[in-house]
Amino acid sequence: MLRKIREPELIMRSYLFPYSMLVFLPVSIWLHLTQSNPILVAIVTILAIIPITSLIARSTQDLSLRTSTVVGSLLNATFGNAIELFIAIFAIKAGLLEMVKASLIGSIVINILLLIGLSMIFGGIRYREQKFNRDSVGVSSTMLLIAVAGLSLPTIYSVITGNSAFVMSQAVSITLGITYLLSLLFVLFTHRHLFEAKRDVSEQSRWGPPKASLVLALSIALAGVESDILVSVLQPIVQNSALHQDFVGLVIIAIITNVPEHVAAIRFGLRNNITLSMEIGMNSAIQIALFVAPILVFISPLMGGQLSLAFAPFQMIAMILAVMIINYLGSDGICNWLEGVQLAAVYIIIAIAFYFM
Repeated sequence: MLRKIREPELIMRSYLFPYSMLVFLPVSIWLHLTQSNPILVAIVTILAIIPITSLIARSTQDLSLRTSTVVGSLLNATFGNAIELFIAIFAIKAGLLEMVKASLIGSIVINILLLIGLSMIFGGIRYREQKFNRDSVGVSSTMLLIAVAGLSLPTIYSVITGNSAFVMSQAVSITLGITYLLSLLFVLFTHRHLFEAKRDVSEQSRWGPPKASLVLALSIALAGVESDILVSVLQPIVQNSALHQDFVGLVIIAIITNVPEHVAAIRFGLRNNITLSMEIGMNSAIQIALFVAPILVFISPLMGGQLSLAFAPFQMIAMILAVMIINYLGSDGICNWLEGVQLAAVYIIIAIAFYFM
């Protein structure tokens, strides 16, 4: 085993970060109301969203520690992607359908490649090799392959025929949603013994259920407000700058909405629990593909748009590459820091490619 290094206190354990960034909440609202420069409003709003996502993660984690693992998993599945859902809904209402599609693919890719990659890198610095649960990763890998099939076929249909794939997307969304619910039944009930992981003894509940529930409710409300502000300023920024909707959705939005998951996954990697790190990344990607995307397909007509599962070919290529790579690296049950570098490198290459599109 390599010599252990201390965890970065300011990132992993200090409660001053990122909660000290809550100061940006009133500032972002004031800048929006005074119609300040859209770029300035966007930057401040992004800084305000980071502590909100952390509060959502912290409150759901606290509630999970006071309940069974089944209820805790359902809580995390329900609220873990709240910011993505809010931003997507407001973006659909604003007519930014391409940005919504890119953000969905971006969240899937960033969780598979960058989140797991960084976890392997930080964990690999402390431990020469780390072992993970091949059964858990195998099930998640298969679910990701199903997501690839569900999202790519409407895309292929739209490209070949030139017709709208919205009706087809609705049928596929129902299938994906049912598959996701059945996977929860498999993981949380019928085959729960295959996925049990030891709960970190250092993780203790610090908030009571009333406080955690109140913080969660307020965080969800604030997430809706900040998401609305962010989308309202992103529209003129995209129209008046060289940034494309695909890059904004796949990189910028995907990064700011997944900060808590990255911090938690890296923390578990540093504690030699790379299984949980991989589960965080892969399960979050599965939730986006099989739960959030189908919901948005049916919500979109209510928002004045029609969001189909027909993605741009380059977006699908990025997702397929990510799923193929994680399937290959997750086949042996062992990982090291170099494999983490490889995953992160692929994500950086994809981000660069979308910037120049």
